[in-house]
Amino acid sequence: MSTPTGFMEYKRQLPADRTPEERIQDWEEFHKHLSEDELRTQGARCMDCGTPYCHTGMDMEGGTFGCPVHNLIPEWNNLVYRSQWREALDRLHKTNNFPEFTGRVCPAPCEGSCTVGLIGQPVTIKTIEQAIIDKGFEEGWVVPTPPEKRTGKKVAVVGSGPAGLAAAAQLNKAGHSVVVYERADRVGGLLVYGIPTMKLDKNVVQRRVDLLEAEGIQFVTNTEIGKDIPAQQLVDEYDAVVLCGGATKPREFNIEGSELKGVHYAMDFLNGTIKSYLDNGLEDGEYLSAKGKDVIVIGGGDTGSDCVATSLRHGCSSVTQFGTHAKAPLERDPIANPWPQFPNVYTLDYAQEEAKAIFGEDPREFSIMTTKFVGDEEGNLKELHTIQIERIVDETGRKIYQPVPGTERVFPAQMALIAIGFDGPEQEIAQQLSLETDRRSNIKARYGKYVTNTDKVFAAGDMRRGQSLVVWAIHEGREAAREVDKYLMGSTVLA
Repeated sequence: MSTPTGFMEYKRQLPADRTPEERIQDWEEFHKHLSEDELRTQGARCMDCGTPYCHTGMDMEGGTFGCPVHNLIPEWNNLVYRSQWREALDRLHKTNNFPEFTGRVCPAPCEGSCTVGLIGQPVTIKTIEQAIIDKGFEEGWVVPTPPEKRTGKKVAVVGSGPAGLAAAAQLNKAGHSVVVYERADRVGGLLVYGIPTMKLDKNVVQRRVDLLEAEGIQFVTNTEIGKDIPAQQLVDEYDAVVLCGGATKPREFNIEGSELKGVHYAMDFLNGTIKSYLDNGLEDGEYLSAKGKDVIVIGGGDTGSDCVATSLRHGCSSVTQFGTHAKAPLERDPIANPWPQFPNVYTLDYAQEEAKAIFGEDPREFSIMTTKFVGDEEGNLKELHTIQIERIVDETGRKIYQPVPGTERVFPAQMALIAIGFDGPEQEIAQQLSLETDRRSNIKARYGKYVTNTDKVFAAGDMRRGQSLVVWAIHEGREAAREVDKYLMGSTVLA
């Protein structure tokens, strides 16, 4: 505990952001930073709450609460308060291989479960986490730590996203020789291609990849398992294989007019922009541009918000984001959304904040469904037709969406971006290795064990659990590594 009354004496403080008008002019991270004195004060707000739900990481009635990697949050808050930054870094790395990623892109379920949040504003956990790891790099405390000896065992990891990198880091720590296969031209999976640079600077990702390479992990890019290399070849050549390929198959959206020019899947839009920016600062024009267009983003989640922010930076004429969900309440519903679940309340994400600053209002339309796309005589998208919907319980007890008659509308649009989620992993590897899948086509492997029905093959992250958070992927990658180590050695040195 830092100071017994800190949560009563000090108010929650977040770092300021660059103004929306300024930050949409570039692709740089938009958060500023608190001073060390301000961070110490925020650490002092962490109370002696007896049972700190912030680091539990559990599911409760369909909602998640606490940190999935079980970060030792009260401990490093106290250490920051006492200016013991090196010790805070050690405690942070004990549970999280990549706090520089989660400190930037995690929605912070830990803060939703903070005990102080019951009576006021929660501790600024995520801000402190990022400050600890950033200071660690600045001070030169984060250095390669290769294992002292090798076990002679070889492990292949498929996919270099957060689950794959976490599994590789832990397996390498245990002394195994690890090769990570990535089909893209850069290492990082969705950390590179999937999350825009203004949320996660790709130099931050490369900095960690360089460390992992220096510790002995080998990365093979531009190589897709199941196509460039048969999946069975990995099983034959390695002592274990860990599948962390993510849930990358986009959910189809086949309605009238979906074949029109101007209708695109969100990840094609986002990834093209990211690659072009990293390759040559968008000079090659090899991306889907929203410049001068009325853009409609179909999907109310994080990917949809990233499409909004990217469209603004392209210079769109307007941008609107559709969601089938109703507008969230201003305050947490104590019955449907009780503490310590993450609070489902109305907020403006960074992208909506930017759109509101530029166009004068929240860009989101709630409880809305697109009924068809309409094009011009040349096959170019010109407008979307919609209807409002309401959620009801049908005669079988299912919750379904029902159109509301008389609420039809037409939106002009020259670009529509489909951001309605993913239908699990692509299936080539599963088919080649005869892997069992669940009803959502995810690789079937029991949580906590991660072993599939095929000998030597394990699965973790979104490829196993479906689309989820970066922090859950790191958690599963770490746990899968522990199970692989047990499989290879009969016992494990990994926590």
